[in-house]
Amino acid sequence: MNRRSFLRCATLTPIFANTLLADDSDIYLNKEEWELLIRVNTRLKRIKKHVGFGNFNLISFNETLFYARSYSKIGAFTKKELELIDKLFHEDPKIYGFYGERTCLRIDNEVLKKQVTKIPYTGHFIFQGKALEDYYNLKKDVGDTLILTSGVRNIVKQLSLYVNKIYNSRGNMTKATKGIAPPAYSYHTVSDFDVGRKGWGYKNFTADFASTDEFNKMTKLDYIGMRYKKNNKDGVRFEPWHIEVI
Repeated sequence: MNRRSFLRCATLTPIFANTLLADDSDIYLNKEEWELLIRVNTRLKRIKKHVGFGNFNLISFNETLFYARSYSKIGAFTKKELELIDKLFHEDPKIYGFYGERTCLRIDNEVLKKQVTKIPYTGHFIFQGKALEDYYNLKKDVGDTLILTSGVRNIVKQLSLYVNKIYNSRGNMTKATKGIAPPAYSYHTVSDFDVGRKGWGYKNFTADFASTDEFNKMTKLDYIGMRYKKNNKDGVRFEPWHIEVI
């Protein structure tokens, strides 16, 4: 995976051939990895459908493997698919321009339900303790227009988001990794959560959220932080919606 592709159409799958405007220093999946990624992406979506949206946020990797091999409608992961997953979890993302800290060392990390609280009408969980206190204080200080858009994400949920991001980036690992943290590097696995404005939908995950009254109120609070500010040292895009638990 740590190879560079300079978009020579003769050596690329057709889906990459439409990316001629990409930076020629970006790193891409090769053809075999791309085909494996498609299969992994599809299988993870089947698991999500089987266990439900809320449970998928917490499910462990070992549970995922169990469901995959136990239900024919999902299908067991192949050896090659597992090798790709292992690489996505363990490789150093600095090669793609991501410089954040690793937050989880074990791919089979477990998040127990007794460690989290499910927030009604969201399908999301928040870690008990400081994170949960911050969420309720935000609701009080910012107002009821503030909503939880993403909470706890165990390894499989973050892997699913990462894989789907790579897919939507046409196999461009550099672009995808700057858009979302790799599965071993997400603070959602240990503390943080995302918020948004009611009725804003996908705009809550864009820089436009920084123009809202909700965000303006959040910047005046000293008990939370912003994990990914503009031009942050981690190499991640600006995420005004991402609450850093401090």
